Amino acid sequence: MENEVLLDAGVVTRCRRRVHLENDPQSRDLPKAPMDPGIEQRVADAADHRRAIADRLGELLGESWARIPREASLRRRERETLEAMRDGVRFISGAQLPANPEAGRFGGIDLLVRNGSGYTPVLVVRHKTTDPGSGARTSPLESPLPESAKRNGRRKVRAQPRDQLRLAHLVRLLEACGMAAPGTPVGGVIGVEGDLVVWHDLLAPNWPGGRTALAEYDARFADRVAVATAAATGAEPLAQPSRVTECKGCPWWPTCSAELRDARDVSLVVRGEDAAVLRAAQVRTVDDLAAMTPEQGRATSLGAARADEAVLLAKAWLRDLPLVRRVRELRVPRADVEIDVDMESYADSGAYMWGCWLSGADVDEEQGYRAFVTWDPLPSDDEARSFAEFWCWFVAVRERAHARGLTFRAYCYNELAENRWMLSSAERFAGKPGIPEVSEVRRFIGSDEWVDLFAAVRDQFLCPHGKGLKVIAPSAGFAWRDPEASGENSMRWYRDAVGLDGQEQEPSQRSRLLQYNEDDVRATWTIRRWMTSPEARSIPFTEDL
Repeated sequence: MENEVLLDAGVVTRCRRRVHLENDPQSRDLPKAPMDPGIEQRVADAADHRRAIADRLGELLGESWARIPREASLRRRERETLEAMRDGVRFISGAQLPANPEAGRFGGIDLLVRNGSGYTPVLVVRHKTTDPGSGARTSPLESPLPESAKRNGRRKVRAQPRDQLRLAHLVRLLEACGMAAPGTPVGGVIGVEGDLVVWHDLLAPNWPGGRTALAEYDARFADRVAVATAAATGAEPLAQPSRVTECKGCPWWPTCSAELRDARDVSLVVRGEDAAVLRAAQVRTVDDLAAMTPEQGRATSLGAARADEAVLLAKAWLRDLPLVRRVRELRVPRADVEIDVDMESYADSGAYMWGCWLSGADVDEEQGYRAFVTWDPLPSDDEARSFAEFWCWFVAVRERAHARGLTFRAYCYNELAENRWMLSSAERFAGKPGIPEVSEVRRFIGSDEWVDLFAAVRDQFLCPHGKGLKVIAPSAGFAWRDPEASGENSMRWYRDAVGLDGQEQEPSQRSRLLQYNEDDVRATWTIRRWMTSPEARSIPFTEDL
């Protein structure tokens, strides 16, 4: 018996309610948000990367290579893929596997490689698949075969669960048409670097609870098929709206947000998994949560501390308060000489700008904003120059402060990004002029001279509407000059600024990015000064709720 629906691999990492809406005939006329420009750009970048890798593989693999035209109809691509597999073609690019209506499954894959009497899938993705380390099983791009894989002494696997689940989907499709490679099911991934294939054993018990990628996939896919079938047939819905991380870029958010607000749903103030715990305890609305007693909170699996915080968040949300103080006296480590730092990167390609705002005591350096930037399209060796200039200037200011007996601190907002690119730059460009040792960077970011302002906000405020810089800074009286300022939009501006699409470079977008970066460091400077000023005491204290 065939299912009412056909689903691709993406459903297993997609919100269950979204799966419902995508398969409910009654939802076709509901309002949908346009695709976020940043997401749209990432989709386009990923397509460009897949094409570039396909071209490269075509050059490397020669006559043993067949390329299925992506612009062809789905049915034609399925037919040509099946014919190529039956002919035993060694490498098949852009494959579209025959649909499996009985299981409700369909899908395509960037590359199929002949492996024994069957085929093994290989994904092409625009993110990193490995990190420095050892243990990953990899093969060179010119031999993208599981039998060519060897233990890599310089790379370890970067956790990318979505990749493994997509590969599992394709293994099941290959099994359904009788074209799966014999033996242990494996799958390969070619990442953003485009230099090797990382191989995953899909039966390795490396998922929570000792599950395998295939077992995890099977459970998730069966659930999504049930959700989609109920939606398609008009049965009782198996998935209800709940706010999760995915909502931010989901086209169905206008529909779900209206339903959640009408219902005053508890997920409006607590994260998705906590909302599920609370609903199980019959705490379904923000009002229910605000009225929850400490005894009721302790009876849930949240624990007393998280439950108490959730109650305070609900009370703040009901009063439309953007911030509530956790502590009577707000504190941020200050120094005689201070630098606010904000880095701009383009996906995994590199960090093209290091912006700084110097303030405090005089160290014979002009105060205010400066940026260390490369406008060479990433990836580029010129990134090493701009990072080296930033680091050398930064260290010189710090050393000058110390020499004069002055204290020094530098600040960022959420150190994960800056730390990642400082360490990555020191490692990738080791030995180039001005590039610090990785150990020097580690010592600095582990010192009390490097302050994460995000952590100070997180630890001292309750934030019902989020803790992002764009959310918190307005409470301190700061506003970005560009009404479209956002990390996602900056990705689009960067493409135009450097002519990444092969078009003319746009100097106006460079100016826009510099202004955006300057406003980011001015925002952290403003928040820090505001938190250590009397004005911040006007923010309600938790006991006031």
